[in-house]
Amino acid sequence: MYIVVVGTSAGGMKSLVALVEQLPEDFPAPLLIVQHISADATGEVLLKKLNKIGKLKCIHAKQGGIIQAGHIYLAPSDHHLMIEKKGRLVVSKGAQENRSRPAIDPLFRSAAACFGNRTVGILLSGNLDDGTAGLIAIQKCGGTSIIQDPSDADYPDMPKNALNQMKPDFCIPIVEIGGVLSTLMTRKPKKQPAIPVDILKEVKIAERVLSDLPSVNSLGEQVPFNCPGCGGVLWKMNKGPGLRYRCHTGHAYTAEVLLAEQTKKIEETMWTALRMFEERKNLLTTIAKEQKGAVAASANERAKMSQVHIDRIRAVLLTDDKSNISDSPV
Repeated sequence: MYIVVVGTSAGGMKSLVALVEQLPEDFPAPLLIVQHISADATGEVLLKKLNKIGKLKCIHAKQGGIIQAGHIYLAPSDHHLMIEKKGRLVVSKGAQENRSRPAIDPLFRSAAACFGNRTVGILLSGNLDDGTAGLIAIQKCGGTSIIQDPSDADYPDMPKNALNQMKPDFCIPIVEIGGVLSTLMTRKPKKQPAIPVDILKEVKIAERVLSDLPSVNSLGEQVPFNCPGCGGVLWKMNKGPGLRYRCHTGHAYTAEVLLAEQTKKIEETMWTALRMFEERKNLLTTIAKEQKGAVAASANERAKMSQVHIDRIRAVLLTDDKSNISDSPV
C-alpha cells in the first residue's frame, strides 16, 4: 500500500479542498495531512469542509490509530502527526519544528522512513520553507515528490523555497495532482534504496518529548547561537542542500525560519526595553518636578538621556525587517 502525505500552511484550505475533491471513493491509499494551525484552533472548519466536498472519510488523527486506505487523517492542533512502521499513527506534543506544531517535516520524514518508495509527498501553498527538508527525505528514501506550481498557489513561497533546493518528480497545478496520484497508485514503486541513518535519527528525535543529546550531536556541529525555543545550544545539520539547525530538546529550524524567529525575539525584547525606558523617564521627570537643586537638575538630565534611548529604540522598531515573516494559515 502507498501512503500520501500532504503539507501546507497559508492558503492551505483552498488547495486541500481542490485536491481532495478530485480523489475517488476507492482511492487505494491513506492521506495524512499537516496544515499549520494555531495552538488554540480546533481544526473543525477544515475537517467539516473536506468531509462535505470529498468522497473520502476525514478524521483527526489519534495516537495509536491504524491507517486505512481511502481515509484522510488531519494533524490535530498543537500536535505533530507522524507514523510508525506498523502503520500506526503517532500524535506527539514534541518540540516545535520551524516554529510550528504540527509541522510538515516530521510527518514527511516519518513516512519516508516507514514506507520508503511507497511514499508520495505533496507540498502545497504556504509561507517560509517547512516541508522542504521532509520532501528531500522522501526522495532520498525512494518516494515520489509533488510540489504545487508556485504560480498556482495563493502563497507561493513554500513551493518556491522547495524548488530552490530540490528537483521534484512533479511541479504541477493543483487541478492536475489528483490525476497524477491516481496514476501513481497503479505503478510499481521505484527501487528501494537504503534509508539514510540521519533521517532515521531525526524521526526518533521528533517522536521523543525528552532531549536526545547523543543523536543530535551525531547529526551536525555546534554553532555559536542559541535556540529561540528553549535557549539551548544549536547544531547545524550536516546533511541536505539547505541550512538547517536543531537543538537537543528537538526544536528544529531552517535558516530562514531561524532568522525570522530571532527577529521576533529581538522585537519583543526591544518593546520591553522601550516600556522600561519610558517608565524610567516618567519617574525621573516626576523627581525633577518634586525636588530642587542638584537632585532636580540630575533627574532632569537623566530624563533627557532616557528620551535619547527611547528615540533610538523606536527607530529600530520602525525599521522594516523582512526576515520577520508571518506564516499564519488562511
